[in-house]
Amino acid sequence: MSGIGATGFILLALVALLLFGPNKLPELGRAFGRTLKEFKAGARDMMDDDKDNKRVEVTRTENIESDNKRLPD
Repeated sequence: MSGIGATGFILLALVALLLFGPNKLPELGRAFGRTLKEFKAGARDMMDDDKDNKRVEVTRTENIESDNKRLPD
């Protein structure tokens, strides 16, 4: 069973409260939210760039005699 349960989350919040104090926690939460938002936007941009780069048009050309001629030496 992986993941953090309710008791683990409460313990984590309690430790954060003791380490940073009640005045710093809202500021840290906002900073974490902004960081997560920027990370998601950057990851989305990278995924969109990969999708754009994979779109390649391939056209088939027929063998025409004029294409196979050699240039004079």
